Amino acid sequence: MASLKELRTRISSVKTTKQMTNAMKMVAAAKLRKAQQAILQVRPYANKIHDILETVVVATNGDIDNPLFDTRKEKKILLVVITSNRGLCGAFNSNVEKKTVETIENYVKNGISQNNIDLYCFGKRGAEALKRRNFNIIEKDFNVFDNLTYEKISEKSSQLAEKYAQGEYDKIEIIYNSFKNAATHILTKEQFLPVAMPKDLKLKGDFIFEPNLLGIIETLVPQALTMQLFKALLDSYAAEHGARMTAMHKATDNATELIYDLTLSYNKARQAAITKEILEIVSGAEALKG
Repeated sequence: MASLKELRTRISSVKTTKQMTNAMKMVAAAKLRKAQQAILQVRPYANKIHDILETVVVATNGDIDNPLFDTRKEKKILLVVITSNRGLCGAFNSNVEKKTVETIENYVKNGISQNNIDLYCFGKRGAEALKRRNFNIIEKDFNVFDNLTYEKISEKSSQLAEKYAQGEYDKIEIIYNSFKNAATHILTKEQFLPVAMPKDLKLKGDFIFEPNLLGIIETLVPQALTMQLFKALLDSYAAEHGARMTAMHKATDNATELIYDLTLSYNKARQAAITKEILEIVSGAEALKG
């Protein structure tokens, strides 16, 4: 059994850790409110712009002269991986890493060389983990969450679209955690480019398109792609704070239980020491009488 001094030191250490985890939980909860509000405001617009683009594409019967819609034989792949810059958020980052590795392995099984699969990493944790696996990381962005604005993401989206239009890549996918609620996030992999064609090419409703279908598509596609990437980053940002708040809440609860167990052990050890001292005193007194 540990000595009383060791138990006291450990109890003090766990109490300090509990204060830290509880403080981090409160900070994550405060940031989560703002992040949650942002993603909930963006989702309706993102869904609507996707529906409008789908309607316009259906109206053209799939006859679109735009390189961003071109489906090519998959030889060169780009994976956009979104993680966080900090840890202490449970399996938030490791799940994205595992999904990325699994995706790369599946492409390799289908005959695509690993050297032809590049990664574009948002977030330090994912970039560091994937770099240790010797994957091709063409670009890293660790500051995106410091100022997450539509204008800034528009530049990133335009860069990705240009790479695809010029034929540098045949497919671009996004891997991230989608926010559901504070305790739940959904690991998501979705196609970014080429722009997915609707499965049902039947126009639902009677529409008048001005000035013309192709002009509308040229305007809508960049906005839809930017909004898709922007929504993915907002989803990941909100999910990160939710995961950190949940992880710190559990850590605080575990610290409370550990403090209780250690205090119980300390009291038992202290009682045993007192009993031992009393026995020694009584034994000594009896020996003097003898």
